Amino acid sequence: MNPSRPILCYITDRRALASGQVLPVILAAIDAGLDLIQIREKDLGTRDLLALASAAVEGVREKGARSSSGPVPRIVVNDRLDVALAAGAGGVHLGGESLPAATVCTALRAHGDFWVGVSCHSPEDTAAAEAAGADYVVLGPIFETASKLPYGPPLGLGALERAAHGTRIPLLALGGITPGRVRSCIDAGAAGIAGVSIFQQGSSLPERILELCRLR
Repeated sequence: MNPSRPILCYITDRRALASGQVLPVILAAIDAGLDLIQIREKDLGTRDLLALASAAVEGVREKGARSSSGPVPRIVVNDRLDVALAAGAGGVHLGGESLPAATVCTALRAHGDFWVGVSCHSPEDTAAAEAAGADYVVLGPIFETASKLPYGPPLGLGALERAAHGTRIPLLALGGITPGRVRSCIDAGAAGIAGVSIFQQGSSLPERILELCRLR
C-alpha cells in the first residue's frame, strides 16, 4: 500500500451492476491500481465463488507480470477462508457471522503474507479486532446509507476519530462514502475508505481512482 495516499478498498456487489457481471469491474480495478478488492458475493455457491476469486487472483498476477512498478492490489474474500486459501487470495475478510478473528489469526500465523480484515461497528470493535491480530479493520456505517440500515444509525465522524486514534492498524471508513466525504474521513484519522457504489457507479473507474488519490 502507498502511505502517501488513502487506502482504497473496492467491495464487490454484482447485483448492483446493470450487467450483473462483476469480473470485468474487478479486472478494471486491478489495472487501475486499487489497494484492496474484497470479493463479497455471499449468495454465490462455492464453485462459482472459487472461480471468481481465482480469476481475480490471476488478474493480479498478470498485472504484476506486466508492470514492475506501481501498486498491485490484494484480493481478499469475504467470510470464506476456505475459498480464499484455495484461490491463492491475499486474505480473508471477516464479518459478524464469520469465524472469530482470534481463531483465524492464530490458525494462519505461519501461513505467510495472508491478511485478515474485520468488519467493525464501534471503536470497541476495532480495538478487539486489533487485539485479536487483525491486519486491518473496516468501520461503518460512518454516514447514513440504505445498505447499512440493519446496523443502526450512522456512527459519525466522532466515532471514526475515536476508533482511529485507538488503533495502530489501518482503519478504513465504510458507509455512505462519496468523493466529497473522503477527505473528512481521512482528517478524522482513517487510513482510507471502503465501499461499493463509490467504485461501481460512474463511467470511468480509473478516473474515479485518480480523483480519490488526489484527496490526500
